[in-house]
Amino acid sequence: MNYYKLVEILIRHVSAGWAELSRLLFSWSFRHSCSTMSFLSNFTASFPGERPPFIPPYSQFNLHSLPPISSRPTIRISPPFQIGVGRSSRYSRKRSVCMTLINERLGRDRDIADPSSVLAYELVQGKLVKWSSMVVLNRSIPEPPTAVLLHGILGTRKNWGSFVRRLAQEFPTWQFVLVDLRCHGDSASIKTRGPHTVASTALDVLKLIAQLRITPRVLIGHSFGGKVVLSMVEQAAKPLPRPVRVWVLDATPGKVRAGQDGEDHPGKLISFLRKLPKEVSSKRDIVNALIQEGFSKDVAQWVVTNLRPTGAASSSSSSFSWVFDLEGISEMYESYEETNLWKVVENLPRGVHVNFLKAERSLHRWALEDLQRIHAAEESAADEGGGVEMHVLEDAGHWVHADNPDGLFRILSFSFKGVKA
Repeated sequence: MNYYKLVEILIRHVSAGWAELSRLLFSWSFRHSCSTMSFLSNFTASFPGERPPFIPPYSQFNLHSLPPISSRPTIRISPPFQIGVGRSSRYSRKRSVCMTLINERLGRDRDIADPSSVLAYELVQGKLVKWSSMVVLNRSIPEPPTAVLLHGILGTRKNWGSFVRRLAQEFPTWQFVLVDLRCHGDSASIKTRGPHTVASTALDVLKLIAQLRITPRVLIGHSFGGKVVLSMVEQAAKPLPRPVRVWVLDATPGKVRAGQDGEDHPGKLISFLRKLPKEVSSKRDIVNALIQEGFSKDVAQWVVTNLRPTGAASSSSSSFSWVFDLEGISEMYESYEETNLWKVVENLPRGVHVNFLKAERSLHRWALEDLQRIHAAEESAADEGGGVEMHVLEDAGHWVHADNPDGLFRILSFSFKGVKA
């Protein structure tokens, strides 16, 4: 059956609805080695004749395969951006399929994604973007260049909100996916299987990317999210046919070195928050308690943004509960300290360019050894067709997108210039 025959069948079955069309498309694509599903295989795919599939150390996740999409995303238009908020739709059938950014590491016959492991996300599109994951079959509407942004420990996708809207205004042909990582924000209410690690968090995001049928050109991760994007590169099949720029903001690939005495230490902050009740009556009381414990006022005020009212809006009594899963986050931070991804940086696949950004007043100390290894990786990556660069953001502490958004915008902007859909 050739491509034109497929189109004829699809047209004839329009009345059968989206589910039937999806079933036909997937059925045809599996019989023909995914030859027409370029929207899911732009990065890479495991085809017959390639090396045997790699069975990853994460096989205990019991992931399920990618099915037809069963629900349509809601896109609200609010000039100059299009913003869609939601969770990725559910999977149903157990078949192997070509996937974006995932494949070899999972193995061709491994299960892929369970509905309990999907993530909450927000899609911000520039005003010139006309694409959605549901029009992927319409080849007259090319997929726009996409960036995925990840927050750090105890953060949410909202940390990136104002910064991303500025990017969308400056680069109107781009779209940006903001993700709530497992145990954080709106994803905290979604049941996820342990262990809660950098690797499992990266795998969550890779599944979401596959579900949304996007092929990101840029991956940006702050702090913990920085190690997550490196782990995404590690788990993705390689080499990648499209260049991908990876930004690791104020995080090193290896050992996490705490700041000096008196600075806000994430591990200590998590330990203190675990001692607090799950429901509190006043945000101000929490801010005062954190300051009294030695944390800065800025961090204290930022932490309470994770508190949400528990009662109805019309209720006279006010109480708040935390939106995150502190038990899971504690595991994630421990993994963040222990995970070593230097081997990824020092052996980059062709087409991947990793940028490290150090905040001038970084919460985490960057050792001379870290800087030396990054500079050495710059030279070796250039020889192998990849790339590594080091940047310093002046007048900024660890919270780079809040401390110096203008400087960060200037540094990141070159990743979005000159890229066509």
